[in-house]
Amino acid sequence: MDFNSFFQSKGFKITTWALAGLVVLLLVFRLGIAVGYKKAGFSYRWGENYHRNFGGPRGGFAGDFFDERTFIESHGVFGEVVSVDGNTIVVKGRDNVEKIVQVKDDTVVIRFREEITAADLKPSDSIVVIGDPNDAGQIEAKLIRLMPARPAGGPPPGTMMFRR
Repeated sequence: MDFNSFFQSKGFKITTWALAGLVVLLLVFRLGIAVGYKKAGFSYRWGENYHRNFGGPRGGFAGDFFDERTFIESHGVFGEVVSVDGNTIVVKGRDNVEKIVQVKDDTVVIRFREEITAADLKPSDSIVVIGDPNDAGQIEAKLIRLMPARPAGGPPPGTMMFRR
């Protein structure tokens, strides 16, 4: 077989165009990867610097997502009873922040397995409150659970027992 006739053949031309098309396709694919990598890097850096630029949460939106100190306890509180005055309970929660808890008629107050009233609560009791926030920034209690007295030397009220 003659080389000139081989290079002039229809099969060689089709193969050459197919390889050239494949090379162009691979170059376009590689260009797409490079552009996508650049855009993803910009997006990542923008999120990491959001707080510095716009005053958002430190560490970006998901940086401290599981750090319990970044959440505001609007639907409940765990802490020590400071005072009980009728249907209002003041609870000292995490970081010594006092929360006002409103006791409603349908609020359930439990000690161990028995139901008690809010009047049975006294200062220095440890309680867990679950409820809904109202417009005044108070918690309208649905459930109040009186916790057993902590053993001497145990963690202070309002702290988590398990840390990461």
